[in-house]
Amino acid sequence: MNLPILPPLPPMESRRVRDIPVGPDWAYEPKWDGFRCIAFRDGEHVELQSKSGRPLARYFPEVVSAMQAIDAGRFVLDGEILVPIDGELSFEHLQLRLHPAESRVRKLAAEIPAIVVVFDLLATPDGESLLDRPLSERRRELEDFAHRHIDARSPVHVSPRTTDPDLARQWLTGISGGVDGVMAKRLDLAYAAGERTAMCKIKRMRTADCVVGGFRCGSKDRLVGSLLLGLFDDAGKLHHVGFTSGLKAADRPALTRKLLEYEGPPGFTGRSPGGPSRWATDRTGDWVPLRTELVVEVEFDHFSEGRFRHGTRLVRWRQDKAPGQCMFDQVEKTGHASLDLL
Repeated sequence: MNLPILPPLPPMESRRVRDIPVGPDWAYEPKWDGFRCIAFRDGEHVELQSKSGRPLARYFPEVVSAMQAIDAGRFVLDGEILVPIDGELSFEHLQLRLHPAESRVRKLAAEIPAIVVVFDLLATPDGESLLDRPLSERRRELEDFAHRHIDARSPVHVSPRTTDPDLARQWLTGISGGVDGVMAKRLDLAYAAGERTAMCKIKRMRTADCVVGGFRCGSKDRLVGSLLLGLFDDAGKLHHVGFTSGLKAADRPALTRKLLEYEGPPGFTGRSPGGPSRWATDRTGDWVPLRTELVVEVEFDHFSEGRFRHGTRLVRWRQDKAPGQCMFDQVEKTGHASLDLL
């Protein structure tokens, strides 16, 4: 490829903070729920690189075609691959793309095509690298590039941006287009490839009360390593929705003894943990079922497809909460879909 930047390029990373930073050197963008992707194009040759440096082109042929349709012979763009379904972003359908069969991938690409939201231009059609330029200049170059070369009907979109922290807070709270987080970026800094110095991530945190339907032991001992969380549906079935770990080592022996006092059915009466996963490595599927009598409050950042996308943080035990009150209505989305902001 005849480009000033070649793959693999470590993407700029973010550090997590609790509050939106404020000042003249900050700009804000929605946090998109997809696969990070750096797109390299030289003529008809397109390479899509994941956050970990692995190729993505074979899994998203429609994205390759979208990059080839851009009216510019070469460029490097940084962005996010998303799969929208009925105005909502589906991470589950993104994961389905990571399939070994090309026929399956192409079928999904035709039925539920992905889109791309780009937020940085790293190399121009003139062959200039922008890595050493501050974000304020890179953003102007990106907007000019999009105006000149990307058709309005293209599935490639430029991410909205603001320098108004109040609008960023509205994004975060769901008042103006609900999102799961905000990215805060330094306007005066160059592209920090592989580093966390120029960008912050602020997640939209919520809490929910969940039934402890079981637990898993740690990999090196027989002490509790994680609590398995459940929510009841309208039919009264308890579904596994995720886990919470990060338990203090000093608390684990006593907590294990406490949990074993509740060992026994019913555990989860709906969807259960321990099913196969393409992301699993050596994690055991064994878990200990518990009577549905224990409730915990957990903090989470994202809930989709019937589960917490990431591990949750244990806030407190809720002896005052009846297990039957722990239902899915706590985790229903509020505000508008992130896609509304495009």
